[in-house]
Amino acid sequence: MVARDPKLWLSRSWTTRPPRPGEADDAYVFVDEPTFRARVAAGGFLEWAEFLGHLYGTPIPDPPEGCDVLLEIEVQGARQVVARRPGAVVILLLPPSDEVQAARLAARGDLADQVASRVETGRQEVREARRFVHHEVVNDEVERATAEVAGIVGAARSARTEHP
Repeated sequence: MVARDPKLWLSRSWTTRPPRPGEADDAYVFVDEPTFRARVAAGGFLEWAEFLGHLYGTPIPDPPEGCDVLLEIEVQGARQVVARRPGAVVILLLPPSDEVQAARLAARGDLADQVASRVETGRQEVREARRFVHHEVVNDEVERATAEVAGIVGAARSARTEHP
């Protein structure tokens, strides 16, 4: 999305979890828990949450002029963003099935117990998210899902321009 749309700016989240083997250094800002909690105390996050034993948070966004902010966050964080920024457009990305989700998690190196926990957590999150999200997109094929999300972003921009 970001590579295709120069007016999208991807926020880089912070986390207290260690990097996964092979994970890019810029996937997150990896910090220890005291550093993370100090940022929370200073009001430096738009949203933050504990997820499966680790802390994750989105710093207060500072995008370049004219850019829309894209967040990749979980449901607790999305609820916080909606509370703080009621005009935010929330898109729930769904795996095609629990089995596909489990295979994706295993392929990135998650252990079997982690996979089971994340799949179950995902089921619960979907039920919760459906109460407040604006759109749902099944992430079955990257190109198709990306095009669908791009269409949602475009429609939101058009609506914002028409009704400032």
